[in-house]
Amino acid sequence: MSERTYALSADGAEFYESAFVPALFDGWARRLIEAVAPSVEESMLDVACGTGVVARASTAGWVVGVDVNPAMLAVARRKRPDLDWRAGDAMSLPFADDAFDVVVSQAALMYFADRVAALREMARVGGRLGLQVPGRLSASTGYVALTEVVGRHAVPEAVEVIGGYFAVGEPEMLAALCEEAGWRIDRFTTYMSATCLPSMDDFLYAELLPLASHVDDATRRRIVADARVALAPFLTPAGEVAAPIETHLITAHT
Repeated sequence: MSERTYALSADGAEFYESAFVPALFDGWARRLIEAVAPSVEESMLDVACGTGVVARASTAGWVVGVDVNPAMLAVARRKRPDLDWRAGDAMSLPFADDAFDVVVSQAALMYFADRVAALREMARVGGRLGLQVPGRLSASTGYVALTEVVGRHAVPEAVEVIGGYFAVGEPEMLAALCEEAGWRIDRFTTYMSATCLPSMDDFLYAELLPLASHVDDATRRRIVADARVALAPFLTPAGEVAAPIETHLITAHT
């Protein structure tokens, strides 16, 4: 089985880099790298690297990013041509046993078709793990509001797309997945962050983009109108949106 990914076009990958990375993932990446603290003498693999935000933040001496999506890798290569970007599937990593000192993965585990298999592959190729994913939907109030709006107007499949982002957010389940794959958890940290975008229009465009194939134009307009009201508590005085999201960060070793 391969990773379940959005079929991102080149424009989609550029949008991900320009919108989601500064909105959330850049801050996450810095925190993840601080947690695993790779030294300049060590090697690090970034699994499902996307446009490479974690790899770009790394302090390791040799950094490799692997992803199945060629559009994402194209952006990563443009941003940091000096790093090593490879095409590959998380369930069958194209590397030898113990090839890396550190393996990291951010905002990806929930999309893997076989999560334990992917984590086992990470354990096969690396000795230390840094794993960061969204936490519980119920604790992420901005996304609770958005999901409730989508549920009022769209088919269940659309709700599943939004809620799927939090699919590994239950702490006990997430820990069990890691342990089943052979990782021994050193630290399990849960903290609150926020997705911050310059305006309500930007936030709704970004967060509703995955629903394009699940809702028609009329339904989308109703969702947008309702969401503007539901998300009003998360507007800053400057008109920016800061939607709270729970985040889990695990460090572990084999």
